[in-house]
Amino acid sequence: MTVMESTSAATDACASAPRAHPRPEGQDRYTISEVVAFTGLTAHTLRWYERIGLMPHVDRSHTGQRRFTNRDLDWLAFVGKLRLTGMPVADMVRYAELLREGEHTFEERQELLEATRRDVMTRIAELQDTLAVLDYKIDFYASARRAPERPCG
Repeated sequence: MTVMESTSAATDACASAPRAHPRPEGQDRYTISEVVAFTGLTAHTLRWYERIGLMPHVDRSHTGQRRFTNRDLDWLAFVGKLRLTGMPVADMVRYAELLREGEHTFEERQELLEATRRDVMTRIAELQDTLAVLDYKIDFYASARRAPERPCG
């Protein structure tokens, strides 16, 4: 059982909605190459996540090969979402550390996620403004093509 598995689902949900897993819980032992195929991450990235503390302890087989679980896949999906937010790796590692520390870190985890949410909302507003400028220019050129005697800008 990994450290993350020992933390109850009530403590921290790794993903907003559970994804279908290739194998049922209890039979969910994946090699690193299977996780690579399932997640799209590279083996190098998975090893790096483990080395920096972003990926919790990963069980090993009797030969020393990593064995990932469905819970690990859920965690990697959540980390992927955090990456999409633009959250710095250091903050992701801090979040993982807080998660491992237990329930007394709920407030700090929430604050970290709320700060990330504010950053995402700011970026969304910036992108919406950018989209409005693009739409304006696209409309301008579409109008210009319909009336070629108008000067273009």
